Amino acid sequence: MKIVFMGTPEFSVPVLDALVKAGHDIVAVYCQPPRPAGRGKKLRPTPVHARAEELGLLVRHPVSLKGAEEQAEFAALGADVAVVVAYGLLLPQAILDAPQKGCLNIHASLLPRWRGAAPIHRAIMAGDDETGVCIMQMDAGLDTGPVLMRVSTSIGDEETTAQLHDHLSKIGAQAIVDALATLPNLVPEPQPEVGVTYAHKIDKAEARIDWSKPAIEVDRQIRGLSPFPGAWCELDGQRIKLLASRLAEGTGTPGEVLGDTLIVACGDGAVQLLRLQRAGKGPQEADVFLRGVDVPVGTVFG
Repeated sequence: MKIVFMGTPEFSVPVLDALVKAGHDIVAVYCQPPRPAGRGKKLRPTPVHARAEELGLLVRHPVSLKGAEEQAEFAALGADVAVVVAYGLLLPQAILDAPQKGCLNIHASLLPRWRGAAPIHRAIMAGDDETGVCIMQMDAGLDTGPVLMRVSTSIGDEETTAQLHDHLSKIGAQAIVDALATLPNLVPEPQPEVGVTYAHKIDKAEARIDWSKPAIEVDRQIRGLSPFPGAWCELDGQRIKLLASRLAEGTGTPGEVLGDTLIVACGDGAVQLLRLQRAGKGPQEADVFLRGVDVPVGTVFG
């Protein structure tokens, strides 16, 4: 098929690679424009932009698709279908209608649960047992179109957003290849009105740990916000990011370190911290962290 690919972050890269490997003709790649990054604030292309250039593909990064000129350029590509995954712009009706077979979105949840911007984070933070990927025929709503294919997967007890992100990206890449291969036989399934939830964008204000909450909530917060923005607390006035954890046994004052393996008391139960990061340092496993930071039993995290 002649495909317009529309995606921006690292999550989208395996999908682009899978489409190329499957032999499809990628007539153009649309992504977000390069943004200033690093200390020098030099413009840095997005992961999809960089990969598309490596593959020798045409790259476009308009700031909007609402203009007549951008819509005409899109239609002139003569695509059979557009494949959209974490692109970052709403698609006007003229764009949705341009490809012969419309626009297919790869969404990282089991719709209608977790429509919106942060479905992976929200699934872990809510304590969902499973999630998955849906191939959806796009319409003008926010992730409201009929579903053509869904693939589910369980969420591990210690799985972080980073780990689930990579797993779902691979699932999505295979699912869209399978969907395109059988597209004429797929029956669009309207999403039910029951069970709709919205995965609102993560706010950095959600990242601060409140140790008075139950351990199960603290654990989900740590895993769900890893690696970005990273749940955090304070130790001797220094901010510490918490990037991995598991539920543990123990009781004490909320925030109190109960054992030499970084078991920390919560309002109900305890969590064991598995990976941490100090300001200006890289992520460290708990045993490595403890070699550089003295955290005796009885210490209280702020």
